[in-house]
Amino acid sequence: MTLFKLRNRSLPALVAMVCMASAFAAAAGANAADVDTVIEKYLQVQTAGLPGKVTINIDARSTSNLPACDAPEAFLPPGAAPWGRVSVGVRCQAERPWTRYVQAHVAVEGSYFVAARAIDSGRPLGAGDVTERTGDLTRLPRSVITSAAELAGVVTVNRVAPGAPLRKELVRGVTVIQQGQAVKVVAQGQGFVVSTEGKAMTGAVVGAVVQAKTRDGRLVSGVADEEGQIQLAQ
Repeated sequence: MTLFKLRNRSLPALVAMVCMASAFAAAAGANAADVDTVIEKYLQVQTAGLPGKVTINIDARSTSNLPACDAPEAFLPPGAAPWGRVSVGVRCQAERPWTRYVQAHVAVEGSYFVAARAIDSGRPLGAGDVTERTGDLTRLPRSVITSAAELAGVVTVNRVAPGAPLRKELVRGVTVIQQGQAVKVVAQGQGFVVSTEGKAMTGAVVGAVVQAKTRDGRLVSGVADEEGQIQLAQ
């Protein structure tokens, strides 16, 4: 048999092998793309409601070599949160089930507050003490304050350096109602304001829920405001 005939006969086999390799590569690429989509959609659901614009990046190297799967499922391990760098689990309920972990990064671009100047311990926060900034919240402490409402009626627990992010554990509410104190209980609605006198059953800081007993003996519950009044819920 001549060399020409051998080459001629092996050519179809070689072509078939190349085609099979291309098919496997295409299938693997499609599978990786499917897994990326599944993970991204899962993380979008998990991050709904976070205080900022969420950006999700998936490590392509983590998904490129995953086994094929018709219906991959994404999940987070117990105790994990979709925040910053995170390992996302991927499981496949196939004839031969498998579970792998994929690296991803969740960035949350949002507003937060920092000290505009040095703030001494025990000092009520006022105008000019804080300023708002924007950045990736996942690179900051989880307790960083992102809402101006959380700064209403608070004092600092420790000294805060200029430019330092304000964290929830660095501030506390100002006590505006003392237990046993006579307080004004206010009910407001569309077009009306009604108030009565009462006796506070407990002390309260701004924004805390507190109970009071009115002059006629009724027990009511509301929220302490900055003026030391109890605002009834409508």
